[in-house]
Amino acid sequence: MVRRAVPSRWPRRVFGRGSDPDPRFSLANERTFLAWIRTSLALVAAGVALEAVDLPMVPGMRRAAAIVLIVLGAAAPAQAWLGWTGTEIALRLGRGLPPPLLAVPLGVGLVLVAVLLLLGLVL
Repeated sequence: MVRRAVPSRWPRRVFGRGSDPDPRFSLANERTFLAWIRTSLALVAAGVALEAVDLPMVPGMRRAAAIVLIVLGAAAPAQAWLGWTGTEIALRLGRGLPPPLLAVPLGVGLVLVAVLLLLGLVL
């Protein structure tokens, strides 16, 4: 009888723990990961568009808002990865789900963008 080698799954620090959860939960976790990636792309696109379009506002405020959007778009994949790994480990170990680590900084950044845009339009 020939034994097949079990392919190693990456990342080892996630898949080397606990047991496989119900596939529906792992797939939901992957969909959340992809939602963060889509959000990242939207934030970067909004930052580029904001700088590319000539809006009737203070240029410094527009540029600052665009930079903040692009930085937030660069941070969102970190949240996607950290969230996916933390949730997958929790599912594999039967623990409670961890909160999103970067959700508050991303939310604060979006509020900052809104304030910058509002001030840029009003001034």
